[in-house]
Amino acid sequence: MADGIVGEFFDLKQGAEADLLAMQMGDFYEFFGDDAETVGAELDLKVSKRSSGGENYSMAGVPVDDLTPYLKALVERGYRVAVADQFEDGGDIERRVARVVTPGTLVDPTDTDARYLATVVREGDRVGLAFLDVTTGQFRATAVTGPDARERALTELYRFAPTELLPGPELRNDDAFLTRARERVDTTLTLHDAEAFAPGRARHTLREQFGAAAESVGLDDASGADAVATRAAGAALAYVDETGVGVLASVTRIGTYDPDEQVTLDATTQRNLELVETMTGAGQSLLDTVDHTETAAGGRLLKEWLTRPLQRRGELARRQSGVAALAADAMARERLHELLSGASDLERLASRSVSGSADAGALLRVRDTLALLPELDAALDTERLRESPAAGVLESVDREAAADLRETLAEALAEDPPNTVTQGGLLCRGFDDELDELVERHESALEWVETLAEREKRETGLSRLSVDRNKTDGYYVQVGKSQADDVPERYEAIKTLKNSERFVTPELREKEREILRLEEARGELEYELFRELRERVAERADLLQSVGRAVAELDTLASLATHAVRNDWTRPELTDSDDLDVTAGRHPVVEQDVEFVPNDLRMCTDTDDERRFLVVTGPNMSGKSTYMRQSALIVLLAQVGSFVPADRATVGLVDGIYTRVGALDELAQGRSTFMVEMQELSNILHSATEDSLVILDEVGRGTATYDGISIAWAATEYLSSAQSNVASPKVLFATHYHELTGLAEHIDGVENVHVAAEERDGDVTFLRSVVDGATDRSYGIHVAELAGVPDPVVSRAREVLRRLREDEAIDVLGSEREGGETQQVVFDLGTGQFSGGGRRDAPPDGRAATADGGKDDALDPATESVLDELRGTDVNETPPVELLAKVQEWQSRLEEE
Repeated sequence: MADGIVGEFFDLKQGAEADLLAMQMGDFYEFFGDDAETVGAELDLKVSKRSSGGENYSMAGVPVDDLTPYLKALVERGYRVAVADQFEDGGDIERRVARVVTPGTLVDPTDTDARYLATVVREGDRVGLAFLDVTTGQFRATAVTGPDARERALTELYRFAPTELLPGPELRNDDAFLTRARERVDTTLTLHDAEAFAPGRARHTLREQFGAAAESVGLDDASGADAVATRAAGAALAYVDETGVGVLASVTRIGTYDPDEQVTLDATTQRNLELVETMTGAGQSLLDTVDHTETAAGGRLLKEWLTRPLQRRGELARRQSGVAALAADAMARERLHELLSGASDLERLASRSVSGSADAGALLRVRDTLALLPELDAALDTERLRESPAAGVLESVDREAAADLRETLAEALAEDPPNTVTQGGLLCRGFDDELDELVERHESALEWVETLAEREKRETGLSRLSVDRNKTDGYYVQVGKSQADDVPERYEAIKTLKNSERFVTPELREKEREILRLEEARGELEYELFRELRERVAERADLLQSVGRAVAELDTLASLATHAVRNDWTRPELTDSDDLDVTAGRHPVVEQDVEFVPNDLRMCTDTDDERRFLVVTGPNMSGKSTYMRQSALIVLLAQVGSFVPADRATVGLVDGIYTRVGALDELAQGRSTFMVEMQELSNILHSATEDSLVILDEVGRGTATYDGISIAWAATEYLSSAQSNVASPKVLFATHYHELTGLAEHIDGVENVHVAAEERDGDVTFLRSVVDGATDRSYGIHVAELAGVPDPVVSRAREVLRRLREDEAIDVLGSEREGGETQQVVFDLGTGQFSGGGRRDAPPDGRAATADGGKDDALDPATESVLDELRGTDVNETPPVELLAKVQEWQSRLEEE
């Protein structure tokens, strides 16, 4: 049975409700037993042994100052880690669990990304969500209602990407919801006390934290749609409080938000448009491309704007005007970038101050960032910017309070403080009289030691004498071996070395004791004064967060302005109409790497020229997908408040952007490519409204030709209002089913556009230009050639295609196994049917001759089956290799007959 230190560890671990325990022992945090083996394996730490109670226990440790990165690595692997700190009480050492660190409650000073803890509860068709970032104090709650509430909740989870998710009692057994949440978001699921989600307790928790502010934002009702948001928010606060991370004081405000005021961007759309990460992991996302922010907080805010576009014209116009003013004043913009590069993350520093983890260097960064405010004001005080929304961003900051706090920190903190807060040297002279006296006495004692060697040399005549200090011997006088016998009697020998002797004197011993007493007293007093200073900063967490948010917004506006100027973007006109009119639009990411060919886009609801549904055709690799994605991104950027990549743009505000593009097989989740395609299409058909923008890049390609074209046809009719009772959204539909282009002649609002190509002497040039009308070819064989398909296959495919187009019989080469014989088939482009199937010497019409020389029009079932498959094959679109394989299969089946 373990006793002593190891026994104390296991006792603390038993009551910690955590997977692992880190227990402080002096300058290290130690793990014992299975915990040591786990962290040793996970973090590649050396594992040793410690004896206790007659048994050996595994032991691993990390330095106190290096605990945070190890905690981060552990919680990112899904572990809950309890931290037991060491305290001194009247000379006795006591250890107790001070906090339990989880993925959603880790305060990491080196992390720049948001780290949200999310809670979600459900009552019938209402779902409440709350998102709390303990590192910045950001706290938001919302409720979604209706039959699609669960789907909308999943979209919100994807937007915030929480590192830890706490489902309420009603959702803990909802495996389908939790599985989809884990598929969409890389998060840790935690089952928290069900009582924390109870309506009464949740309201009480919110009132305790925010007082009347909770009621003012609608989070104090026991009923109504916001009741579920109240439950989610209260549970989030309770969880943070119970983990003991000590950051609740930095959660100074809570805000509710209405998802209906934001543009709906489901997980599929965010992924397809590559807003914050690319689908392949290579290249640049939209965020990577437009991010010129100087601060971590600015980068977080830019990401938030891109993933949560708005429908509020007023706020969007304010942002646009701020971007426009900064774009027009190059000198001021560059000065802002210069100043902002020196700004620290005040939201994070506020949380660190509240949690007690901020050191003197962190408070210096608070001081220096607050000192930037007057310089930022001066940079914005230009003719173009003075009255702009950009200058107005800082108006919400309490300048007097910020100046007072900055002055306090400037008077208190030393310019080059040590990394630890317990060894002294943190504070300036003049900050505290008692501390100044201790410092003076300490420095006087140190000066006595520093001058001791010269005094002793003069007094003893020993030339090879020095004074030094180490941890083992303390202060000592060292004399060379040749003079060691000549030292005075007051020298007491303490150590003999190869070339010298070490001594100590009574005076030196007493001075050492004095120095140690003064060092301890100075360290204790300075640490206590520093803690009081840090608490004063923590009390102004709301001020730091306010300044931090203002600096982040100014940084984000300057970033968008910088990108607009460098890339010749234009300010879009925002309207409440359904029009979307873009002149010379470009893809914001692709234009960075290639000489981009701009294209126009015109969609409108004018009854004389209605264009709500564009069928986009054109060759493979010609740029159809790029054209449609750039259209969606231009709309999205406009509703972020950004300028857009175009010469001119009029954008009618949309309530959602939905995309369906190629998908990878998800067989591990039991879903094939076609199933994923149909689920995405189903979501669009159910969700898109007349105010939405829909991007469909192929529909129906994952199944048989007739099935696929039928689905695409029906979806086109439905979305164009020909088959539904709702108004049509704006739709761009790229397809290789040229039959769909005929719908433009029969359905109002459906129009054809295509990406042009030019063919000369067998060479094809993709012009990348989108023009009105439908294309008649896809140039698939040309693309196969570009992809490196062997020349014999390409040549054969061209010959097959020529014969098909000219209604000529095609020689189908037989396999060697079948004697190398050939057959002939003829495809009627008019009827879409094949005929034939006889030997090369069969009658020209392909029908078998009877014994009397006549012809038998009746076909056996097996032959009819082959012909049915032939009729269902789109030879223009089927890859050549696949087409030849099919023909060989049909030949074999026919010969078996």
